[in-house]
Amino acid sequence: MKKLKLILVSFFFILFNLNNSLSSNHSFNIISGIPVISDGDTIKINNKKIRFTGIDAPESYFFGKRQICILNNVEILCGKLSKQKLIEKIGNQIIDCKIEKNKDQFNRLLGECFLENESLSVFMVKNGYAFDYPKYSNGKFRKYEQYAKKLSLGLWEMQFEYPWIWRKKNR
Repeated sequence: MKKLKLILVSFFFILFNLNNSLSSNHSFNIISGIPVISDGDTIKINNKKIRFTGIDAPESYFFGKRQICILNNVEILCGKLSKQKLIEKIGNQIIDCKIEKNKDQFNRLLGECFLENESLSVFMVKNGYAFDYPKYSNGKFRKYEQYAKKLSLGLWEMQFEYPWIWRKKNR
């Protein structure tokens, strides 16, 4: 009887682990390629728009408006600056995006993208060109934002509005 219980427990353990392994493999896709950069948090690979999950970058263009930041009383297109930082980082290299969810309200895929195993989301936030997006991040990128803020990196040396506040005012 003990042997039968041990066999049954082992069988269910193997079945449970196999099921978890299979389901986790199907919970996301990897999309790889050389991206076209739309914004500091949005790219396109093989005609698939991908929005970086958990971060938010200034808008390059939103309903006919461009997000402005101010540095030494000079207006700067901070959305363009953020986009340029991502372009410079990636260059003409292949990136891998782990798609975490289906699509957002704008029909974009959601995921985290990597260049040679470095998270582009972490890079953008840590360098001050994007922000932890509390509504969607669960604080995943908060420590990188605090780092950039403490050192006045990127947009943190300017006057700006968080992109989600700016969008709300400019709809």
